[in-house]
Amino acid sequence: EFCSSLAGIMLLDILVTLILGTIIYYFLSRKKEETLPFKEGWWGKGQKPDAEEDTSIRPFKVETTEEELSDLFRRLDQARFTEPLENSYFHYGTNSVYLRKVISYWKNQFNWKKQVEVLNKYPQFKTKIQGIDIHFVHVKPPRLPEGQSAKPLLMVHGWPGSFYEFYKIIPLLTDPASHGFSDEHIFEVICPSIPGYGFSEAPHKKDFDSVSAASVFYELMLRLGFSEFYAQGGDCGWLICTNLAQIAPNHMKGLHLNFALVTKLGFAHVLSILLGRYLPWLFRFQDEDVKRMFPFLEKGLYKMLMESGYSHIQATKPDTVGCGLNDSPVGLAAYILEKFSTWTDLEFRNLEDGGVERKFTLDDLLTNIMIYWVSGCIVSSMRFYKENLQKGMGTQKHERLTVQVPTGIASFPNEIIHTPQAWAQKKYTNIVSFHYMPRGGHFAALEEPELLAEDILQFVGKVEKQQLWRKK
Repeated sequence: EFCSSLAGIMLLDILVTLILGTIIYYFLSRKKEETLPFKEGWWGKGQKPDAEEDTSIRPFKVETTEEELSDLFRRLDQARFTEPLENSYFHYGTNSVYLRKVISYWKNQFNWKKQVEVLNKYPQFKTKIQGIDIHFVHVKPPRLPEGQSAKPLLMVHGWPGSFYEFYKIIPLLTDPASHGFSDEHIFEVICPSIPGYGFSEAPHKKDFDSVSAASVFYELMLRLGFSEFYAQGGDCGWLICTNLAQIAPNHMKGLHLNFALVTKLGFAHVLSILLGRYLPWLFRFQDEDVKRMFPFLEKGLYKMLMESGYSHIQATKPDTVGCGLNDSPVGLAAYILEKFSTWTDLEFRNLEDGGVERKFTLDDLLTNIMIYWVSGCIVSSMRFYKENLQKGMGTQKHERLTVQVPTGIASFPNEIIHTPQAWAQKKYTNIVSFHYMPRGGHFAALEEPELLAEDILQFVGKVEKQQLWRKK
């Protein structure tokens, strides 16, 4: 009897230990799960050398050669155009009647040498991180009021954009007083090129995803001496900055986004898609959410299917189509211009010129295209989709983790996809400001720099006033 009761006590002990152990493990692992591990990679060619990495920061200037230009003009001269279908406008993609006009402007009026001077008006640098050269623009304020210090702000572009997207917003943030804004908050702006985009070296190895990019940019900010900073992003800059907030929540004071996608959909999301139009209050939808999202088949599903073909190509076989684009400046322009049309306003599909010049100048658009052309980066920029999507949506660790960093979201009406605050809140648990912007689309920094700057300034104002980052 003694033995059996002893066995019973031992069994009870084991059971209690197991239960307690499970509870402790659950809480410890949950705590641990709150940050994303820093991704230590090496993306250079061949074997990683034994020598320490050169961490020096070198000044960089965009340069152009006569050979480069004569090669470009030869290709533009030999372009072969296809006749568009009658009355097809931009519904089949870039309309080649309009494309001919763009190519004519490119050859006869566009002055690349002058644009190179524009690109070089802000200080640029390169530094080696994890085996590859990282290019970045770094602009300090021209003046600071007595006793005030500049706030470091990392700004990350997306595809098919570049660091040049920020050239109109930089002066509004580094010198707000000269542009009609309050100078209570003044920024020091750092705009890196994502590895494989523009003048940042492309990774030479597979698996360079958004977490890799976030880790590289985290290292960049620390190297520049910033242990606390703000970050801002749209398009895939949204994902890179989100991952950075998950890797280094104690270093990021605030996260500002002009695009936020929910990649992990649950039952509540599906239910809100089915019933949100009829019972918006139940899902905490605002009138503007209903207007932008419904009817969901038309404004959500069909729109995504119609506009996401490029994404399927780039997430599966980027190199195949990329080879053609890297060989033909006309093909490259057609591919990129279509995005600047449709993603700025879907209604622009009904115009023969795609409405491209309604919001942008051809000089700005061609400067962005030239960054892709002269650096030969279109293939490596497209590969970023495969690296991020090949494992499937909702399968990555960063997709399961929330973001606790104070977050501001500027929701532009013509964005490709609308994310209501009620959805964003599940991912970004500390939303400080969420604003429905009065106008604008996907390329907000280039299209509506004043609106975006104003939203960033008010968001940072709230974070600073409430010292929100100190409460983390």
